[in-house]
Amino acid sequence: MTVDYTELAKTVAALVEGETDAVALMATLSCEVHHADDRFNWTGFYRVTAPEMLKIGPYQGGHGCLQIPFSRGVCGAAARTGEVQLVPDVEAFPGHIACSSSTRSEIVLPVRDGAGHLIGVFDIDSDLPDAFTQADADALQALLDRTFAAV
Repeated sequence: MTVDYTELAKTVAALVEGETDAVALMATLSCEVHHADDRFNWTGFYRVTAPEMLKIGPYQGGHGCLQIPFSRGVCGAAARTGEVQLVPDVEAFPGHIACSSSTRSEIVLPVRDGAGHLIGVFDIDSDLPDAFTQADADALQALLDRTFAAV
């Protein structure tokens, strides 16, 4: 099963209509995205909870790391730079944090509120190498931007 981003966007929009609580939005999005594609092994959010610090938020899958500083790993790089991190081989990423030994590739996207402030990152891991494409990055970023615009 491969995600149909058009249908996913419609489903998410219907589920979160009128919702402005960031945690509720994160929980709903984690669930919907996780179950939309067989490539997605771990799907969740890390929230900005202190300067230069991410803390685990709503997710689907096995346990995640509890805290990630902006200075470490793929999630930290996305938070630090404000740019999507598309990683085809996590073993080749300097400073990768192995929350799960089965992860082979990863995509992490910045999450901003309606004012453009970074409130977290959205992390998707796959047990498959090179599982994510630029098309995934573009569609997921658009979904995040629409979903969190009212926060």
